[in-house]
Amino acid sequence: MAEQSVIRIDAPAAITLPFSTDLLAGQLRDSSRAMYARDIAAYLAFAGSAEAALDAATFARWRAALAADPRQYSPHTINRMLSAVKRLMKEAAEQGKLDHETASAFADRRGVTVKALKERLHPHARTYIAPEDMRRLIGLADTTTIKGLRDKALLHTLASSGIRLSELSRLQVDQVKASHVNGRVGWILEVTGKTDETPREAPLSAEAKQAIDTWLARRPVDSPYIFTAANGRGPRWTARPIAEENIEKLIGQYAQRAGLAHVKPHDFRRFVGTQLARQDIRKAQKALGHKSIETTARHYVLDKLEPGWTDHLY
Repeated sequence: MAEQSVIRIDAPAAITLPFSTDLLAGQLRDSSRAMYARDIAAYLAFAGSAEAALDAATFARWRAALAADPRQYSPHTINRMLSAVKRLMKEAAEQGKLDHETASAFADRRGVTVKALKERLHPHARTYIAPEDMRRLIGLADTTTIKGLRDKALLHTLASSGIRLSELSRLQVDQVKASHVNGRVGWILEVTGKTDETPREAPLSAEAKQAIDTWLARRPVDSPYIFTAANGRGPRWTARPIAEENIEKLIGQYAQRAGLAHVKPHDFRRFVGTQLARQDIRKAQKALGHKSIETTARHYVLDKLEPGWTDHLY
């Protein structure tokens, strides 16, 4: 039998199950598997032994412990952690590493309800950005510097494409494609997101494409990646893609300068969804790559209720 990878936790000894998140290889992106591994390690730490960890009653007690934890986990976080364990148990049963009765017992354990823990939801989880505020934020990039050229191109790309942070970080030059549809010429990005089985097309504005071209023409290093990182002050440019956490910091800095509190990278994606939905929500769904239009409507359309909407209904 092949050696099983061990999930180590902060405990006197590592707890080893007869299977690991290796069972999910080919089904989840590496970043998702890493998050699953962290959640499962937290469960093992609570269980205290492999025997207890394979008991669905322990799993139910962990759910209660997470809900009562003084760190006040949000219901979404708790359900994500629970889902990671249940997914692994299900896959272990399918691959003959665990009996189906045990896996079914885990599957039958429900998560927490959002309604019961709604007071823990972050008040700024979804921040609306008005078009004029987006224009003002991007305009803060100092295009007299090479860094400012990069930042402007990066912000324009996020604001016009709605791609995810992970997709932006590793975006390559050859993913920018010319598009010819119904006699119109424009630009798209070919990206593969966390739920995509094949590359999907995301929109890219002409202004963003021009900003990218300007940045690449001035960039002092060659790289297949569009948005590359810089080391230290100066800065010293590298061919490495900019890290996701550095994009988060960059956006936070520009948002703070623009007086826009709580803006996060994912709010750019919601901005695209909101603006396109004003024309046609199906355009927003296609641009964001959602399988279900309900996902688009529920999480990515942040239009506010404006006065006078019903003034002329009759």
